[in-house]
Amino acid sequence: MSFSLAAVGLVHPNGHRALQGVTLAARAGERLAVIGPSGAGKTTLLRVLGAALRPSEGTATLLDTAPWQIAGPALRKLRAQIGTVHQSPPIAPRLRVVTAVLSGRLGEWSALRALSSLLHPSDIAGAHEALSRVAMEDRLFDRCDRLSGGQLQRVGIARALYQRPRLLLADEPVSALDPTLADATLQQLVAQSESTGATLVASLHAVDLALRWFPRIVGMRDGQVLFDAPVGDVTPQMLTALYASEGVLPMQGTPDALPVRAAAVAVPRPDCL
Repeated sequence: MSFSLAAVGLVHPNGHRALQGVTLAARAGERLAVIGPSGAGKTTLLRVLGAALRPSEGTATLLDTAPWQIAGPALRKLRAQIGTVHQSPPIAPRLRVVTAVLSGRLGEWSALRALSSLLHPSDIAGAHEALSRVAMEDRLFDRCDRLSGGQLQRVGIARALYQRPRLLLADEPVSALDPTLADATLQQLVAQSESTGATLVASLHAVDLALRWFPRIVGMRDGQVLFDAPVGDVTPQMLTALYASEGVLPMQGTPDALPVRAAAVAVPRPDCL
């Protein structure tokens, strides 16, 4: 089992309940898209799966390990097997792109090799290959503060691809990309999952991208899982209910979203994708 959550709840220090009674599991190699309106708890869920947030309630098992029952080197080793693509990648502005990508394997390297790689990148060919998969190989030696937001997002994706994790988490990984690049980038994440056997969990704002690229869809609202179903079982009515509080159904390549009342017409049936 890649991960298993049982009745997980999470309450932030300010008292806000971000997750409530979340039970979810995935086998190695599965691909899940998590969708839902803003504030549904999607990012919080991914942070729990990344062993970055400890649940207030329930139990979490990640890669056959209970992360909050270990510490120190064991916890760092577990986190090194979990890759995360952030919506806004935490990349130092003065860092070179090649160094940012190679940092994906810092969890596997000794301190000496990590420090040495800052001055003399230890695997330029590997970084180049990862960047080529997101059409960024020509920026290999550029500084990250010279990149646009969309380019930085692709560097963050290349870093996760280079890491080759067992569990790959992607939080709105294509939010800053145009529709063509978004499709190509998701294709690379899917290819990584298929080639390495990694479990892929992505939170996506665009419903049509989730239906196109993921065989399993998890709908979240108000910190709870409303449905967890194969893509072929997801109906326009389920999507309309999921986004009812927003009154819109987000789609890729539109200025904002489409009215919910048009969902039955505007959203392609999953079994036709």
